[in-house]
Amino acid sequence: MKALVCNEYGPADLLSLDQVDDPVPSGDEVLIDIHAAGINFPDLLVIGGQYQIKTEPPFIPGSEAAGVVSAVGDRVTRFVPGDRVITTPALGAFAEKCSVSENRCMSLPAELTFEQGAGFTITYATSYHALQQSTELRKDETLLVLGAAGGVGTTAVEIGKALGAKVIAAASSEEKLAFAREAGADECINYTTSSLRSRERVDPGPRCGRGL
Repeated sequence: MKALVCNEYGPADLLSLDQVDDPVPSGDEVLIDIHAAGINFPDLLVIGGQYQIKTEPPFIPGSEAAGVVSAVGDRVTRFVPGDRVITTPALGAFAEKCSVSENRCMSLPAELTFEQGAGFTITYATSYHALQQSTELRKDETLLVLGAAGGVGTTAVEIGKALGAKVIAAASSEEKLAFAREAGADECINYTTSSLRSRERVDPGPRCGRGL
């Protein structure tokens, strides 16, 4: 199979497209034919050798993808060949195939494309945990999102609106703020031309001071 391989730490343009052996699933692993893979900031840290967990080169990076199960190990109980899945391997998503524990997979809903599924887990799950499980954002509260045009920022805007909050998006350019408006932001602040302290005069009530 073809795979993007990190043969040395550095920028992403040092990755090489190599021919490598196909992975073989065993035990609780499923083999996935990758249709799309997500790219996130931690992937760049991993490739650069700057992530908190280091893997010595050579290795195949990539931490989220979507595809179709093509084979399963003898202890797999949740999936069969032909299932559409989302997976979050620690490494290995930037390849035509990836073998990963079934516990790192979930079914891909029929209404999502492979591309949508490949970009869902890391950003949306991060924002959902922060807003719903950690801070318990409530309807009619105000949410200020910094870096609102990034992956987690955009999903925070979308989820904040879905939870009924007033969402203020902050970013470094008008182009990014336009993108945040498309995601549903109620108000926008360009923090390269305006002071957050002077622009933000919202009184969030007794729950103010919570942070993500």
